[in-house]
Amino acid sequence: MKSLTEANTQFALDMFRQFGKSEEDNIFFSPFSIASALAMVFLGARGNTAVEIEKVLHFNEVPESTRERATTYHVEKSGDVHHHFQKLLTELNKPTDAYELKIANRLYGEKTYKFLQEYLDNIKEFYLASVESVDFQNAAEESQKKINSWVETQTNGKIKDLFPQGSPIATILVLVNAVYFKGQWQEKFNKEDTKEGEFWLNKDTSKSVQMMKQRKSFNFALLEDVQARILEIPYKGKDLSMIVLLPNEIDGLQKLEDKLTAEKLIEWTSSQNMSKRDVELHLPRFKVEESYDLKATLVAMGMVDAFSTRDADFSGMTGSRGLVVTKVLHKSFVEVTEEGAKATSATGVDFSVTSAPVPIHEEFHCNRPFLFFIKQNKTNSILFFGRVSSP
Repeated sequence: MKSLTEANTQFALDMFRQFGKSEEDNIFFSPFSIASALAMVFLGARGNTAVEIEKVLHFNEVPESTRERATTYHVEKSGDVHHHFQKLLTELNKPTDAYELKIANRLYGEKTYKFLQEYLDNIKEFYLASVESVDFQNAAEESQKKINSWVETQTNGKIKDLFPQGSPIATILVLVNAVYFKGQWQEKFNKEDTKEGEFWLNKDTSKSVQMMKQRKSFNFALLEDVQARILEIPYKGKDLSMIVLLPNEIDGLQKLEDKLTAEKLIEWTSSQNMSKRDVELHLPRFKVEESYDLKATLVAMGMVDAFSTRDADFSGMTGSRGLVVTKVLHKSFVEVTEEGAKATSATGVDFSVTSAPVPIHEEFHCNRPFLFFIKQNKTNSILFFGRVSSP
């Protein structure tokens, strides 16, 4: 049995594998953003449509899951996945002076469809979200602008045009989730120490990058079984951290990705497996911006009926069939500098961690492709997941 956090971590990896089929590309997305948007859809799904979404999100592995919810809500059950989400969203949206983290959900429904009050109430209660009626049929462009404007506001202007202007939109239901994060490092990098350095794209090709540097005490571990090392860089307040997974070899990332599992990821980043070390860290400044149309990805992962005009069953939203998901768009942005990180997104265990003889200090030189993710430490939730193949 899994916790919601473990289910979300598994979903994050599944999605990463879909995106990661092209080895050269940078990747950046918010698995939490996508999962919470899909969970709102799951809340109104019935029959096989619900079963498929549940499997893709690994909710069927969460205790007291909502499988029998094909006809009624059963949301009063304490083990219910929607209650878990409510707790998680409430925790993540807590105000703090240490960093900015904003998670916002909204559904846009065609105004000719009457949504059930029960569904609207539950969306508001569990996902802190609202459903807005728009006129997709007669004022598609206007509706599009409205959605884009909301996303831009929620992400402090970082994500514009989630729906590309002029794209045809035969839409009845759009789900949008936006995540905005801006954090400063607990220990900032000194700008004077940033120097031009080489980043190896592969064994034969390198490029020049701005390489930041600092020597401090970090949580660190050697991962012998996957020939890699892992490091935690905390943000101010230490509620959130960036975790960097760096292969030992220039071309070792593929091997590391192949061996990655949700269980290992959770184990490697646990406090028992990482210990404080004196580390000389070299990290390139980087900026990644990605857009994904998730329909094909989700279908490949097993979420088929939701997009089928014949088979989609969202009668939990409207009381009748006929509603179908037409688009799931996700756009994300991250910038990592000496100060910290800005990251935003929107969505329409067999291992050994060895303690080698302690050297004077460890080198952690990110001069080759690496993986990173930003997580909330208390809930162990991966908010953002990325791969830097070329900074």
